[in-house]
Amino acid sequence: MCLCIVMTENEIFRALADPTRRAIFEKLATGSMNASALREGMEISQPAMSQHLSVLRSAELIREERQGRFVNYEVNPDGLVHIAQWLAKYRAYWPARITALKTLLKEMDQ
Repeated sequence: MCLCIVMTENEIFRALADPTRRAIFEKLATGSMNASALREGMEISQPAMSQHLSVLRSAELIREERQGRFVNYEVNPDGLVHIAQWLAKYRAYWPARITALKTLLKEMDQ
């Protein structure tokens, strides 16, 4: 595995480990917003919001688009590819475990 992918995975999980950043990311999943709109309903200062956005940008989870004086943020779908690839490695284990669980439950019912 490429070290750059591992670094990105680590950055992604580190970025999403913080509940405030997860909330910001979830808000952005509903559509593009500027920092002021993101702060609505959250008790967070503008400097703290800027720091959280910087971490999410560094992890490639969000991207920004400047429109004049304003900056809008949105989810970066390419950043989610790293998460999907990481999860895909473990997805193969679940069907066999679910089948084994079904078998065990049937045996317990008899």
